[in-house]
Amino acid sequence: MDKSSALEYINQMFPNEASLSGVEPLMQKIQNEIRTVDAGILAAVRQQSNSGTKAKEDLAAATRAVEELMYKIREIKTKAVQSETMVQEICRDIKKLDFAKKHITTTITALHRLTMLVSAVEQLQVMASKRQYKEAAAQLEAVNQLCSHFEAYRDILKIIELREKFKNIKQILKSHVFSDFSSLGTGKETEETNLLQQLSDACLVVDALEPSVREELVNNFCNRELTSYEQIFEGAELAKLDKTERRYAWIKRRMRSNEEIWKIFPSSWHVSYRLCILFCKKTRKQLEDILANLKEKPDVGTLLLALQRTLEFEDELAEKFGGGTQNREIGNEIEEIGRGTNSSSNALDIRKKYEKKLAAHQGGDSEEKDGSKDLAVPGAGFNFRGIISSCFEPHLTVYVELEEKTLMESLEKLVQEETWDIEEGSQGSVLSSSMQLFLIIKRSLKRCSALTKNQTLFNLFKVFQRVLKAYATKLFARLPKGGTGIVAAATGMDGQIKTSDRDERVICYIVNSAEYCHKTAGELAESVSKIIDSQFTDGVDMSEVQDEFSAVITKSLVTLVHGLETKFDIEMAAMTRVPWGTLESVGDQSEYVNTINLILTTSIPALGSLLSPVYFQFFLDKLASSLGPRFYSNIFKCKQISETGAQQMLLDTQAVKTILLEVPSLGRQTSGAASYSKFVSREMSKAEALLKVILSPVDSVADTYRALLPEGTPMEFQRILELKGLKKADQQSILDDFNKHGPGIKQSQIAPTIVPAPPVAPVVPSPSAVGLIASREDVLTRAAALGRGAATTGFKRFLALTEAAKDRKDGPFRKLFNP
Repeated sequence: MDKSSALEYINQMFPNEASLSGVEPLMQKIQNEIRTVDAGILAAVRQQSNSGTKAKEDLAAATRAVEELMYKIREIKTKAVQSETMVQEICRDIKKLDFAKKHITTTITALHRLTMLVSAVEQLQVMASKRQYKEAAAQLEAVNQLCSHFEAYRDILKIIELREKFKNIKQILKSHVFSDFSSLGTGKETEETNLLQQLSDACLVVDALEPSVREELVNNFCNRELTSYEQIFEGAELAKLDKTERRYAWIKRRMRSNEEIWKIFPSSWHVSYRLCILFCKKTRKQLEDILANLKEKPDVGTLLLALQRTLEFEDELAEKFGGGTQNREIGNEIEEIGRGTNSSSNALDIRKKYEKKLAAHQGGDSEEKDGSKDLAVPGAGFNFRGIISSCFEPHLTVYVELEEKTLMESLEKLVQEETWDIEEGSQGSVLSSSMQLFLIIKRSLKRCSALTKNQTLFNLFKVFQRVLKAYATKLFARLPKGGTGIVAAATGMDGQIKTSDRDERVICYIVNSAEYCHKTAGELAESVSKIIDSQFTDGVDMSEVQDEFSAVITKSLVTLVHGLETKFDIEMAAMTRVPWGTLESVGDQSEYVNTINLILTTSIPALGSLLSPVYFQFFLDKLASSLGPRFYSNIFKCKQISETGAQQMLLDTQAVKTILLEVPSLGRQTSGAASYSKFVSREMSKAEALLKVILSPVDSVADTYRALLPEGTPMEFQRILELKGLKKADQQSILDDFNKHGPGIKQSQIAPTIVPAPPVAPVVPSPSAVGLIASREDVLTRAAALGRGAATTGFKRFLALTEAAKDRKDGPFRKLFNP
């Protein structure tokens, strides 16, 4: 406790003088506590002293106990060594007797086995000489087992003699067996009834001999069986391509007629399997020689028939010895090309497709399991498909050329017979020639995939690309063309595209057909990539073809827009012929506006019903980007525009804008109309701004032009002055002032058609501002007020303002421009 704490404690115990009377009792209490603490400390010290002495005594006792324990351990270890020595002395003689017994037992066993081996070899020699194959097979197994016991005694003379004798006996057995099998197939088996049984027993001997003996026997048998085949079909009469089917008939007939005889072979030898493999190899070599020695191109029909029969034979062998469902899966893949346009139905089709694949795969597995019970084919992975037919691959170019010729002729016929119209009730609004063309391509693909899946299929895929590109060219050529030549140039129709209502429908059909072809071409490439050999997969690509059809779609939609533009030409010309400079009053919207409305209400509903939302939106964007700027530039083509004419034209502009904004509703496709409406509003607002500039007073026209059209040019501004009817001399001073202050006011937020109109207060004239507008805000306010009548309060309000301006010099419009 520090000094400050002690003071705090004393002050706490004795806060006043009256409490000092308790000092003595407190001191007495503290002294008693001190005495108690001292006594406890003294007792603890004494106890600790006694504990230290006892700990030393305990440590000394523990040390003595450890020493005694170590002595006892050494004593036990010494006695254990003595005991072990005593046991070894006792057991030494017993071990000698055990080793002697073991050696005697081994010697007796070896002598007994040697006796058995000598006897078995002698018996085997007798059996071999008598051709007792069944007994010899069992004896061979016994001798082989006995010989395995003498592997450690290979250097002993007697064992060497027995092994050499056994080797000679096996060679004798082999020669007897091969000699007997040489008579198989010569007709002796029908004369000697016991020959087949003898050969069946001989197979047991062959199994007991080395595996190489069995291989040699099977190879000799297969070669002997096919010797007559080679002799027959190497002759000039049958060594022809059109005789290919007879080759397969020969081997089938041979296998059927000898099926019972060949049952003498164990099933594990797979004689029929090995015979078929050798037959396929020999047949392939002969066919390669025939095809290579042809002096001219082979007949396509003969070539395909030979290939077809070869493929059928390979499939039969694959079914017999391995099974498979590859062709069915390929057929399913091809059938999926060009199926359906509905997403829900597509999902259902995909689900059914993969359920079929799973069922076929499971079925194939069960077939393979069943087949493995009857015949476990050696060399797993051997594939009969293509073992012969692949030799036809280099010679199938004539087939591809024929397919290309047929496809091109079919394409020409389809285009010639195309009505370029869609029957009522048909789905998708797609031309029949498109669907028919892909049906023909699917049939061609199915034919080729049944024949080959290598280079020829890849070459045929290239043909499909060329055919589809040719069809895209046909669609492109069917689009309406612009006028050309001297007459068109003289009449001002050069490059213009005239489209009737039927032409517009045909263009929509072409768009839909090109979209169908674009999609189906991708599905075709996907199907081919699944079918074709993996080394050609990377080259299977329809992107160039799809680009062709995309170009047809773009050109078709642009042609639609150009066709509508041509229809608007007369109305745009009619707009310039209106006497805007002498117009006396503002009336209803002009006749050219009504005709524009009629053109759109006639064409747009049909286009909206035939085009998909994506392409209709593209068409709208192109239409807006064309008509808006064209209307703007057409204003400059007018001769002169008076104030009344500008008011009437502003009303017409609002009407055209409203008509254009209603185009998505006319087409009944409003899902993507927001961007279109925004674009139309922006473009038509430029025309409104231009008319407001024309309406502005001469002394403020430059400021108004810079405010409403900040990106305008001096040439455009000069043309505005001409539209206002100013003379050249008056124009020059305004142009000089305009050029002096720059072409435009940098005000990126200016939006003339949506500037809120503040209340218009009476303008008090001042000497310093007579005939001038004080600021840019005044220009914008007054210009916006020009359009409020037509834009917000409707035609009646605009007409009322116009009449008031005409009847009175101090009317609403006059106050705006005459402060």
